[in-house]
Amino acid sequence: MLRLIWTASEHARYYLRFYMPTNIALDLIRTRRGLKWGVPAMLLAVPYLYAASVCTTIIREGGPGWLNVLVLLFIWNAMKFAIMGPVSLVLLVRVRLHEFKERRAASRYAPMVTA
Repeated sequence: MLRLIWTASEHARYYLRFYMPTNIALDLIRTRRGLKWGVPAMLLAVPYLYAASVCTTIIREGGPGWLNVLVLLFIWNAMKFAIMGPVSLVLLVRVRLHEFKERRAASRYAPMVTA
């Protein structure tokens, strides 16, 4: 039974990873070229929070209960984008430091090479 649950969750994770738009966007932000878009992507949390607010208002006024699922989804996506901003800054600083160290090492050993 545990193996069946593990396999089902694994398949669900891979499906969501490759086909859901927010996960695709976050994967693109985690690339070297996309790290600079992490902070502007934080702004995408605002429409998600607004949509969650609208859904909770509809629920409060007697709307269908299944909108609670959408509220959870909107809040989850908002948190993903809000967290990705600072994470992308840390990753960008780390990549830039690594590139700087490589350039410095390359320039240090370049005069020693004779052709």
